[in-house]
Amino acid sequence: MKAYTYVKPGLASFVDVDKPVIRKPTDAIVRIVKTTICGTDLHIIKGDVPACQSGTILGHEGIGIVEEVGEGVSNFKKGDKVLISCVCACGKCYYCKKGIYAHCEDEGGWIFGHLIDGMQAEYLRVPHADNTLYHTPEDLSDEALVMLSDILPTGYEIGVLKGKVEPGCSVAIIGSGPVGLAALLTAQFYSPAKLIMVDLDDNRLETALSFGATHKVNSSVPEKAIKEIYDLTDGRGVDVAIEAVGIPATFDFCQKIIGIDGTVANCGVHGKPVEFDLDKLWIRNINVTTGLVSTNTTPQLLKALESHKIEPEKLVTHYFKLSEIEKAYEVFGKAADHHAIKVIIENDISEF
Repeated sequence: MKAYTYVKPGLASFVDVDKPVIRKPTDAIVRIVKTTICGTDLHIIKGDVPACQSGTILGHEGIGIVEEVGEGVSNFKKGDKVLISCVCACGKCYYCKKGIYAHCEDEGGWIFGHLIDGMQAEYLRVPHADNTLYHTPEDLSDEALVMLSDILPTGYEIGVLKGKVEPGCSVAIIGSGPVGLAALLTAQFYSPAKLIMVDLDDNRLETALSFGATHKVNSSVPEKAIKEIYDLTDGRGVDVAIEAVGIPATFDFCQKIIGIDGTVANCGVHGKPVEFDLDKLWIRNINVTTGLVSTNTTPQLLKALESHKIEPEKLVTHYFKLSEIEKAYEVFGKAADHHAIKVIIENDISEF
C-alpha cells in the first residue's frame, strides 16, 4: 500500500509499504477514508520528536471503514464507518482507570504516527479498537469528524477545561491556528464575556472573528498588543490565557497578560525551554496547566456536533487526494502563504 513515512530529519517520503495485519485480538484494520496533517507532523519531520523512528507512517487524525477485527473486538465489525481517536486506550491500566488515556501503559496514548504507524496511508492497524474507535453519526460530515480526532478535543480539554473557562470571564487565545481556533469554538460552550484572539496573521484573525471571537489583537508589536489586552479588560488582564503556538515568545506573552487568580493553559507543543517569571507571578495566584489530550471528552463532543452546537468543518480550507499528499504538505507547511488552516486528504488509491 502507499503511505507517507518519516525518513530522517528534514525528509519524509510517499512510498510503498506492507499492508498492516492483526497482531492482537483487540486490534482492528481500518481502510482510511480521509485524514489530515497536524503541526505535530511537521515537528516530527523537522526531527523534533526523536522517539519517532525512520520508516514510521505519519498521521494521527482520520476516519475510515473497518476492514477486519480481531477476535477480542466486540463493538465493531467489518464495514462500520468509524472515527479514529488520536489516542489509543486499553481502558484497564492505572492511567486509563483515571481517565488519562494519553498515558495508557499498554500500547496506548499518542502512538499513531509517533511510536507506531499512523493514518497517512491506505490502511491502519488500530490497537484497542473497542476504546479507540467511535461509531459515526450519519448526519455528520467527514470533515467535522476528522476534526474530532485530535484538534477539537485538544483545544477543549487542554485549553478550555484546564483553563477553567466560565460564564462572564475573559479569555485570550494566543495563536489562531487549528488548535487555537478549536479552543475558540469550544470556549463558547461556557459563554465567556470576552474571547480575544491574538495572532500575527490578520487573515487568521478575521477568520477567528467569523468563528465567534469578540476581539482580535495583532501581536506583531508585543508591547502594543499587551496594552490593548489590558485596555479590553479594565486594566486587570485576562482570566484565561490559552497558549496554542508552542514557542517561548507566546508563553511569555501569556505570562504578561494573565490577571490575578488567572490560568495560563498551555496547549502548544514546545521544542525549547521557556522562561517562567515566578518572581513576578507567585504573588498573583496564577495557575499554569499543561497536558497531552486524552480524548476522554470525545463522546461529549460528538453529541455537541450532532446538535450542531459547533461546526468544526469550517476549519477545513484545502482538499487533496492521498496521491497528492506531498503537495498537501507543501501547502500546510506554508499555511500563512496559502491561508490554510486544516487540509483534508482523501484516500483515492484503495477501492471502497
